[in-house]
Amino acid sequence: MPNERSPRSDAPAAETIFSPQHLSTTLGMFILVFLVAFESMAVTTVMPLVSELLHGERLFALSFAAPMASGMLGMVAAGEITDRRGPKIPLFASVAIFTVGLLICGTSVNMPMLIGGRVLQGIGGGAITVAIYVLIARAYPGNLHAKIFALFATAWVLPALIGPWLAGVIAVQLGWRWVFLGVMVLVVLAFAAIIPALNKLPREHNKELGPVSTKRLALAALTASAVIAMNLLGNTGTAWSLAALLAALLLALIAIRPLLPRGTFTARRGLPATIITRTLTSGAFFGVEVYLPYMLREDYQLGPDRAGLVLTASAICWSVGSWLQGKLGEKLPNSMSITLGAAASTLAIATALATALFHPPVMLLICGWAMGGLGMGMIFPRQNVNMLALSADNEQGFNSSAMTLADSLGTAGVTAIGGVIFAMAAAGMGFVSVFGFCLLLAVVLIAVSPRTKAPQAVAV
Repeated sequence: MPNERSPRSDAPAAETIFSPQHLSTTLGMFILVFLVAFESMAVTTVMPLVSELLHGERLFALSFAAPMASGMLGMVAAGEITDRRGPKIPLFASVAIFTVGLLICGTSVNMPMLIGGRVLQGIGGGAITVAIYVLIARAYPGNLHAKIFALFATAWVLPALIGPWLAGVIAVQLGWRWVFLGVMVLVVLAFAAIIPALNKLPREHNKELGPVSTKRLALAALTASAVIAMNLLGNTGTAWSLAALLAALLLALIAIRPLLPRGTFTARRGLPATIITRTLTSGAFFGVEVYLPYMLREDYQLGPDRAGLVLTASAICWSVGSWLQGKLGEKLPNSMSITLGAAASTLAIATALATALFHPPVMLLICGWAMGGLGMGMIFPRQNVNMLALSADNEQGFNSSAMTLADSLGTAGVTAIGGVIFAMAAAGMGFVSVFGFCLLLAVVLIAVSPRTKAPQAVAV
């Protein structure tokens, strides 16, 4: 009988995001993304205390709107530079700006100084996200992109679970300043783990693109200004405020159009449709989520701890959805994952609307919103994967910037419009009106999602 040979025990193991050549980069990026997300969640907890101690209650809303808007400028600047020079320079610069912003916030003696630090945090945080997207494209093979973005989704979900509680503990035990200063130290340490991967990247200098476009930076600044105006107008309920908000939204759409791929607003098949699905996804889902604890308090008389269960269940299922799409990998096409996620999110929003209308047992809402979290976990990473798959090397920075800009515009725009709708709605119909508006956006999302598939090449 012929000798049966067992498989070679020294055969190379399959490459993963935790393989030796990727381990430090994966962990460094994970911690860096986690810290940026944690800071965003933590500030929500401590800002009421900070504004009181610094006598800046009138600037409370601006402390949140400013970094959201300034982040757009950071996204565009990072996209411009990464396409010309690669991700190394933007990542060094963005981490430095983010760290300086934390230092200013942690040492602030008045509210204007703190808001100045928050502006720098926004610029740095927005640029970090774009530069990391491009680093992933350069440092990891395409078959690992779904897995690394799934890990990053967890890095965003975990702060939602522990961020507010941990920030409260830090503020009570050490003082609110350490919410900023502690993160500053950890950001530097996390970035140190990424430096070896950055040093391995070849030097890039794409002369074909020319110098950084000051026009695009100016448009980003104009978009940011419009977003700030939208947020400041979003809590009023007069006809004038609605007209002013719509004017600010129109200005933002006009200014942001050149910063997005051609055909984004018409959902042209492929990359443009992928970008617009991010706007619709963020706007529809988060436009509802910000009102859920409020509704549970008003209609069900639940305390903050019990009302928070609906968000916790969603965050946990978001991680599950991210893990699932990463596990399926290339077996599940990107467009299919996006469409399935859109359907699950739409079902969740419909459940929230039904809850506002008919007041069923609250468990129905918890289960429905958990399903929405599962859908978001499937859709968010695959939008990023699809964007990189449809991008040429010299467009990865621009398209990564466009994706994050679309995300910010969706969240800020729908939240602001939702605020006006809520304030102007008839008595007892505020939640119904906002959720109905977001459900319309979710239905459009389902219709557009199949168009994220790459267009078929025309045979010659």
